[in-house]
Amino acid sequence: MGSLHHFPDVTCANVSHLQDTNGIHIIKFQLPSTKCTPEGEDTHCPPLNCLSDPLRTLNNHLALNPTPPNAHLFTWKHPESRLRVLSRTEVTKHITNIASTHNMPNLKGHSLHIRGTLHYLLRGTPFDIVKLMGRWAGNSFTLYLRQHTVILTPYLTDRPDILDRVTRYTMPPVH
Repeated sequence: MGSLHHFPDVTCANVSHLQDTNGIHIIKFQLPSTKCTPEGEDTHCPPLNCLSDPLRTLNNHLALNPTPPNAHLFTWKHPESRLRVLSRTEVTKHITNIASTHNMPNLKGHSLHIRGTLHYLLRGTPFDIVKLMGRWAGNSFTLYLRQHTVILTPYLTDRPDILDRVTRYTMPPVH
């Protein structure tokens, strides 16, 4: 998916596995280049105790789609039995299909990033950590939160501690 912004692709060789000081397995991705850091950067992904656990998902992907180390990380076995690099079109097609099958809203582009942000905020992850995970330099992500008040409201009314933090971030100070 490196071609989304015309940056070098992440290969299987750009993935390594680390352990934090508590012995928790962390996946490290060396991004050759990004929109904000053309010289490249590392990003890390911890395990999640949920259906979309990144470690389990990556291991499953690599087991189903074995590729050489220099191959694009998101190479997959096409039904025509040849390997293909996963394209934005293919990702969008699958997301649309899954959303339709499960009567969910069709998510595109930034919607996935926004939903990921909401996922962590609703689990009580502090704003500064979510900001770091989303690699936001400023507070632009709070604009997304203002647009998702309807989604947040049912969850936040049950969690006054999180509601207070969301309110402080999304409501401008009154002078």
